[in-house]
Amino acid sequence: MISFKQLPLEAKAAVAAGVVFFSMMLSRSYLAEKLDLRMRHWVLRLQMALFANTLMLMGSLHVWRSTVTMFTRSSAASSLCFMLWKIAVFMFLALAHSSFFTLLFLVAEEPYFFSLAAYTCLGAYIILIFFLFTLGSVEQAYKFLVGRGAKAVAGNKNRTAMKPVLAVMLTLVLTVVGLLNASQPPTVNSVEIPVHKLPSTMTNLKVVLLSDIHLGPTVGKTKLAMIVRMVKALKPDITVIVGDLTDAEAEIIRPAVEPLGDLDSPLGTYFVTGNHEYYTSDVSNWFELLKSFNIQPLHNENVKIVSPKSADDWFCLAGVDDIEADVLRYSGHGMDLKKALRGCSSEHAIVLLAHQPIAAKWALQERPDINLILSGHTHGGQIFPLNAGAYLLNPFFVGLYKVGQNTFVYVSPGTMYFGIPMRLGSRAEITEIILRSA
Repeated sequence: MISFKQLPLEAKAAVAAGVVFFSMMLSRSYLAEKLDLRMRHWVLRLQMALFANTLMLMGSLHVWRSTVTMFTRSSAASSLCFMLWKIAVFMFLALAHSSFFTLLFLVAEEPYFFSLAAYTCLGAYIILIFFLFTLGSVEQAYKFLVGRGAKAVAGNKNRTAMKPVLAVMLTLVLTVVGLLNASQPPTVNSVEIPVHKLPSTMTNLKVVLLSDIHLGPTVGKTKLAMIVRMVKALKPDITVIVGDLTDAEAEIIRPAVEPLGDLDSPLGTYFVTGNHEYYTSDVSNWFELLKSFNIQPLHNENVKIVSPKSADDWFCLAGVDDIEADVLRYSGHGMDLKKALRGCSSEHAIVLLAHQPIAAKWALQERPDINLILSGHTHGGQIFPLNAGAYLLNPFFVGLYKVGQNTFVYVSPGTMYFGIPMRLGSRAEITEIILRSA
């Protein structure tokens, strides 16, 4: 029987990842109600960071072998340039691995340079792993299809070196493109949506949708102030924030949130939780902070949005807690659609705020009379190659979907980004929604 010591490093990393994952499940099941919120926050963040790092270790070993080890027998292996290259690769991997820990130690009003560098390396790491794997798969497929005649080609040192060189070059180019794309202000996307049973006096009502701002290690007060200025310029009747506003505790990042106090939509500004609010273990304090800025959390509840032209005309705006609250066993929270829609008559239009598209799907299965659901969460994949995974894992990916005869779902690609300050194959967005009576 093979002992743990005899396992290759990649297998040891996989075992370690499994152990950490098991500890996460164990703590969710047995420790959720025994730890105070602050301790739960630290335990959860630490477990997530360790789990991500043990998984990444397998990829990092492959990166090191592909970009360093395979060149140690070359004539340049003893040169100063190669020594500097080894140091650069080591620092790159170290920064990528450290990114998740910045959520615990480096969150302030504005991002620290170290956090930005670490998360940039994480984004480049993901792209590099993809290209190394893809090019390696192409090489293996070529050898399989051509047969033994390909051995001489595969054994050519120059051709062997081309794979990591090409992967690194492509990674550098896409990293720069992703950074430049994410550094631009969010695009304003104007969408007209017909809403069944919306009173005619409320046609042309303007709703601005924000999602996934992710105040934390790489998004701070300056970015949020820019978003608020853009929203105010649109002069919305209603502003809604559909979750993942933050990645940090309210007290730590309070100064960065102050620009939200400048939002002044006539019919109100509303908020529902996303999964990342529950990762902070500080939802109650966030609710109080948002209320101090005249932003109303919809905690499985609803409000009547009354037409400025007629007090008899209104629609129901409801919001549900994010489904992650149920997974984390977050006391007093969890998606409760029945409670959220209590008092919402099917004779009036119903608009629901639900962070995750899967929650939108579940809501429509339970209440197909909902007319419009506004969601976020997917980020449009945020960066290549994660786009494909986000598309496959969500029933609604990004943009406007018609479900049945009288229902629409709109999924925002996110107003900022999570962690990695890059956008590839997606674009940050502020959504201007014009409601039409239908």
